This record gives sequence, structure tokens and C-alpha cells, in this order.
Amino acid sequence: MTPRIDFTSDAFFRDPAKGIATLRASGPVVATRFPLVGDVWVTTTYETTAQVLKDSTIFTLRKEGGEIAGVRWWMPKLLTTLANNMLTMDEPDHTRLRSIVDEAFRRRAIVAMEPRIRAIADELAAGLFADGSPADLVQRYARILPLSVICELLGLPQADRPRFIAWANSMAGLTNVFGFVRMLFALGKMRRYLEGQLQVARTQGGEGLIAELVQVEREGGRITPREMVSMVFLLLAAGSETTTHLISGSVYELLRNPKLRDWLEEDWSRIGLAVEEFLRFVSPVQFSKPRYVRRDVELAGARLKKGDRVMVMLAAANMDPDVHEHPDVPDLARKPNRHMSFGTGIHFCLGHQLARIEGACALQALFARWPGLALAVDPSEIHWRKRPGIRAIAKLLVAMGARQRVEESGNFLDETRSRSQPNTERPSSSGEATRSPAM
Repeated sequence: MTPRIDFTSDAFFRDPAKGIATLRASGPVVATRFPLVGDVWVTTTYETTAQVLKDSTIFTLRKEGGEIAGVRWWMPKLLTTLANNMLTMDEPDHTRLRSIVDEAFRRRAIVAMEPRIRAIADELAAGLFADGSPADLVQRYARILPLSVICELLGLPQADRPRFIAWANSMAGLTNVFGFVRMLFALGKMRRYLEGQLQVARTQGGEGLIAELVQVEREGGRITPREMVSMVFLLLAAGSETTTHLISGSVYELLRNPKLRDWLEEDWSRIGLAVEEFLRFVSPVQFSKPRYVRRDVELAGARLKKGDRVMVMLAAANMDPDVHEHPDVPDLARKPNRHMSFGTGIHFCLGHQLARIEGACALQALFARWPGLALAVDPSEIHWRKRPGIRAIAKLLVAMGARQRVEESGNFLDETRSRSQPNTERPSSSGEATRSPAM
């Protein structure tokens, strides 16, 4: 009998490798229950995960009649409308929509945005403790950076970004009925706003990805007005939410593992390797969307029937010991790193390049500005949002550290006092700073 795992619990998010190992012990494909989805098959190995993602003829996102696998009958029409995007479509509609956004992305040089992304990260890092120390890194840094970048990429006015942060917070708070109502209210406002921005781009033109999408639309791209709204909403949501959790999860791992942090700070050219390992180890997106089984099939010894639903567990693929040596230990020098965080097959993540750049810029800017950064609470006090499928730290309180407090205040007396206090940053015999685990 397959053990039941609470995929929304702190225990699972704190140590996913433990829960995944428990599931994998029952087989490479196991039957379980998933919140909101219900009874579903779940893959627990790299091989089975890849097989399901690559076979889009047997494992489809929609039933033969077009019903989306992850959408339930009781969900509001607004949700079903916004869910009608390329991430929930099979061929040929997936390729039709993907080609439109691929063309728009090609016209926007993502790599060329790196200096601008670093500038935004530097500015946010400098203001992290503007309201004092400690500060919540999730709300003041990890959420704002990718939202700012995607808004700029889309061509949305800078003055409108505070409202997007508020909307994003409403959607992130989906843990109860009240949060669900708040989310629907925010989604309605966001949809109306995006419809207005698309209309402005159609009549007045403009800069950014929205204008590029409209141009592709004019040049014969086959897309309906509703699909266009869903497309922009997807880019805005997917282009910010998961990167938020990649950044906060990466910072958390560095702050509670001084050796990892020291290794990275010795040579920031290693940042590319580090980001790949954080993508694997943090695994912000734990599960894919549910897929329907189109015909009876045997998958790794399990007999799946037509009409069954299956979800690939990306986090399990990333923790598979047959692919990754010591998968439950973060190794920033891991190479090769065959993680599955961006998926595979036709639905391979469109924003993989942008996410990697944002993750690298976020970490470099933060630790360059605050080399004494420390957790402001014990790691046992860190909690995750109860969102199934997404590993999202709810709040990450950090402190600037003694050295930064001195530099910011310019007060020599404060420096003298800080040296006399226990658990503060002191130079070691090697001349390097010894960091306390919490400030």
C-alpha cells in the first residue's frame, strides 16, 4: 500500500528528499491522492518522469473532448478562462501558441537584459533594510525582482508595478477559503488591466513583449483575443512566481550552509553551476500539471487505465539517486547536473534562460551588498506556504550582520559594542569573518 504524504506540510517542504524516498520505495509510479486533484498516479524516478513528459500522445493535458486535466467542474469561469493557455494544451494548439510567443521572445534579446536585471537587483539589495533589520527577503527582494523584470520585459508602466506586487501577494496567499476569494478578486482586476494594455498596444503600439505579441498577431499569428489575454497572464505569473521561490530558497540554503556560501564567494564565476544546483535541490516547482492517460498502458510495471490521471514529480526526478550522486545533499560544483526543473519535451520551460539570469543576478547582488547577511531566526522557525506542488518559503527574515550595521551607521561606538556581544561576526585567525547562524 502506498504511504500517504501530506504534500502541503512543513515536514514535506523542509525535507522533500525524505518524503520522496518514502514514495519511491513503493515503486517508480505510485497511486496516491493530491490536493484539489484527487486520485492520481505520481512518478517517483527520473526515467518515468521523462517518459511521461516526452510522450504527449498517451499522456495528454486534456481529454478527447477538450477538458483540462487539472481544472475541476466547481472552479469559477475566470480560472478556467485563464487556465486556457499553452501550458494546458496538446498538439497542434500548443505549437500554434508556442510559436507565437517564441517569435516574440526572439525579438527580445533575453541575454542582453542581464545588465539591466543586475541593476534592478543592485537597487533592491541596497534598499533591503530601508525599514530596518531584520527584513523579510521574500517580500522585499525575491518577489519584487522577478516581478520588476517581467513587467519591464512585457512593457508595462513602472508606475503600475506596486499593484502587480499586491496582486501577486494575493495569489501567493492561496491557503484557505478567504485566500481563494482574495485571489479571484485579484485575478479579475489583473485580467481587466491586461485587456486594457493589449488594446493600447493594438492602437498605439509601444515597447516590450506585449507590443511584440500584438505585432506577431497582426502578421498572421493565429490567436484569439481570449488566448492573448491568457498568454500575457501566463507570462506575467509564470515569469515571476517560480523565480521568486528559486531566489528565496537559494538564499536560505546559502545562509544555513556557510561552506556553500564561502565556496561561492571565493569565485563568483561559479554562479552558473550554483544556480543549476539550486534549481535541482530547491525544486521550486515540485509537480507538473496533471495529465490524462489516453489508453491503457504499462508504465514502469504499473498498469494505468484510460482516463486515469498522472502527475510527474519533478522534485523526485531531481532527487533520483540513480541520476544524481548523493541527491539529498546540495553540491554547488555538481557537474553534469541533469535536473528536470524546467521539464522536458514540448512543454520545456520557455523562460528557462530568464530564470537562470535572474537567479544569478539576485544572489550576486545580494551578497555583494550584504556580505554579513544572516538568518534572523533559527532555521526551525522557517515555514513554507501550504501550496501543493510549489515549494515556497512564506517568510525569510534576514539581518544585515554586525559589519553592515557599523558601515550604515558610521558609529564607532556601535562597532566597539558589537565586538563585545556574543554570536556576532568576528574575524577568524585566517582573516576571514566567522558568521553566526542567526542575528
